[in-house]
Amino acid sequence: MSRSRVLVLLVAIVVAACGPGPSAQPGETPDVSSPVAGVIVAVDSAGLSDVRSFTLRTDSGFAFEFQVGPLENATEFPLGHLGEHLASSEPVRVWFREEGGARVVYRIEDAAD
Repeated sequence: MSRSRVLVLLVAIVVAACGPGPSAQPGETPDVSSPVAGVIVAVDSAGLSDVRSFTLRTDSGFAFEFQVGPLENATEFPLGHLGEHLASSEPVRVWFREEGGARVVYRIEDAAD
């Protein structure tokens, strides 16, 4: 084999070895368990107190959508407060349960580190 072919073969092997290792396939989102903490990146609402859902991004970079159910701590954490967290990127911690394939939140707290 010529020297240039050996060099090309070695470069191809090095490039293949530097590729991504075993991980989730693009588009796959891992399961998440309750509670989970992260920053709010989107809020779906018809007003300050009428929040229907929100999207939370975890430290690992994955985003999860949550539906809002009746909150057990609505007095301590009014839903309008999510807008402040969206603007400030201050983290929150959410507790949820799976209901009909949706993650339904029943508690939200500030998650300042």
